[in-house]
Amino acid sequence: MGIFDKIFGKKEKESLDQGLQKTKEGFLSKIAKAIAGKSTVDEEVLDSLEEALVGADVGIETTVSIIERIEKRVARDKYMHTADLNRILQEEMEAMLTEAPEKSYRNFEIPSGAKPYVILVVGVNGVGKTTTIGKLAYNFKKAGKSVLLGAADTFRAAAVDQLTIWSDRVGVPIVKQGMGADPGAVAFDTVQSGISRGVDVVIIDTAGRLHNKAYLMEELSKINRVIKKLMPEAPQEVLLVLDGSTGQNALEQARQFTAATQVTALAITKLDGTAKGGVVIAIANQFHIPVKFIGVGEQMENLLVFDKHEFVESLFSLEKKP
Repeated sequence: MGIFDKIFGKKEKESLDQGLQKTKEGFLSKIAKAIAGKSTVDEEVLDSLEEALVGADVGIETTVSIIERIEKRVARDKYMHTADLNRILQEEMEAMLTEAPEKSYRNFEIPSGAKPYVILVVGVNGVGKTTTIGKLAYNFKKAGKSVLLGAADTFRAAAVDQLTIWSDRVGVPIVKQGMGADPGAVAFDTVQSGISRGVDVVIIDTAGRLHNKAYLMEELSKINRVIKKLMPEAPQEVLLVLDGSTGQNALEQARQFTAATQVTALAITKLDGTAKGGVVIAIANQFHIPVKFIGVGEQMENLLVFDKHEFVESLFSLEKKP
């Protein structure tokens, strides 16, 4: 039993295994094909392994790095049996994932310190940003935390409406204004309200558009500035939400947002509907930003706190079907 089981329980571990099923079915079958009939790891095996990694959307850059690491181990050990390949590949893939710092939300706990803990959520429209905020609110509340939402995506009326629906569903309050309102003013009011109410967690939605990066940067910078007027240490987290099913497009979004603002953590959604789950490794490796949450299903409980060891281990263990 791994650390994931001890902290989150069997249900969450099963959600992870089932959510990654499509990725690992294709990935493991390609690895099996790569080593079929081979006893040692040679150039042909490594070429096939490279193809399997790219096919799982681990990405060219990260794949090349993994293959180079394995080549060094083969050269060092002089001989490597294919039976060892899965174990070694797991070790190298896990090493690619950025270790989350102390603010890892184990059991949806938050670091001790000033209240409220402010999470600014960024990401393009359609990646599951509002849904992720709703699931975060649900899980923090379930963990005994008081939560307040802020609807600072005032560019679209639908965004405010959607967040209001999640607010009602989860049973947490929301601060909002009309469409076209100043996002900074909404963020300011939300944090001010969070302070006066003594809430534990404030989660603020932001507009999800990338067509004008300069404007996006300006807007996010303004939101940060007005929040700091109330709480110099806030926001304590800037969470970028990415759609894992878009594969390499998610990498490009990460590139754009990390250039526009200081992203501190990642949430990668929709991994249950794709065979491209390897993109989690590509994004974490290229941007050296910890993945803190992954979405592996529609249910509110299917937003999981990320554990890099259990994620990689799950990739290499096909679910046993009856």
